[in-house]
Amino acid sequence: MTDLPQDSGAQLHERLEAGAEQRSERREFFRTALGAGAIAAVGAAAVTLGSRAMADSTSDTNLLNVLLNFEYLEAQFYAFAVTGAGLPSAQLTPGSASTTTVGAVTGGKQVSFTDPLVAKYAREIANEKAAQVAFLRTTLGTAVVAQPAIDLGSTATSAFSLAMRAANIVASGVAFDPFASDENFLLSAFFLEDVVVTAYKAAAQLISTPAYRDAGAGLLAAHAHHAALIRTVLYTKGATTATLRTQADAISAVRDTLDGTTKDDVGISPAVIANSQLAALNGLTASNIVPAGTDGIAYGRLVANVLNIFYLNSLAVTKGGFYPNGLNATVVTSAAN
Repeated sequence: MTDLPQDSGAQLHERLEAGAEQRSERREFFRTALGAGAIAAVGAAAVTLGSRAMADSTSDTNLLNVLLNFEYLEAQFYAFAVTGAGLPSAQLTPGSASTTTVGAVTGGKQVSFTDPLVAKYAREIANEKAAQVAFLRTTLGTAVVAQPAIDLGSTATSAFSLAMRAANIVASGVAFDPFASDENFLLSAFFLEDVVVTAYKAAAQLISTPAYRDAGAGLLAAHAHHAALIRTVLYTKGATTATLRTQADAISAVRDTLDGTTKDDVGISPAVIANSQLAALNGLTASNIVPAGTDGIAYGRLVANVLNIFYLNSLAVTKGGFYPNGLNATVVTSAAN
């Protein structure tokens, strides 16, 4: 197995920017660190599931159920962080037309917030995540799927630990507890939030029913606000604690490695504006809150690429990472990167 070297914050930032060789090493980490048992046997047809061609033919109901799977993950994370308990059981069960079964949440506990502002932000987002789960469940009616099994654990082999190990935030064999501190909570929220925003961005163009499309746009906007809030708090705290910025950048690099070969994920460290439409800004340093491209437009991810990140695997697999038994959905296979 290829282990990632352990660096200081400054060295880590430099290494993550080094180029193709480092991206290859991180991809190899996720192909080996989880063990052979994490890689499911999938046929050629299954490998293409979640590609743009397949996603275009996915019904609105199936697509909304995929998004609900992502909502379950986020809502449970925030619910535990704020209250010490998960969502109510009534919000986890399948509809009468669904054969899915409720999966358990591993881990999860209340965060002892030290910054009252972070605590208030967390409570607001937790409330809205729970409302989003309830909204999607009501919208889907009898077709709603149950919550899948979710890993929010804090052991050395838990999903957050593996993700943070790949980002060199913890050393090999060391556990990362996402609920241990304000900083761990923010970094964990950052890992999740940006990914779900990209999922909604791509899904919005695939929804055909007008009422669903309007709801999807509203959900996309809400998630974008949540992600921007988390990025802003990390950026602000990173002004005095520089490691928070380099760690967030490292998390961004891990996501970027998992979801394919293109460079699109964006960290939070200050950025130099180049080729600006406003000549007076060209070459000046700016904040890096919004992960938009040079055209000012945020990017999206297809379901299969989102699953690469949440399964913590750059290969075509059907489960792993934050979803140890996979999704309760029709699209369950990640992309082969």
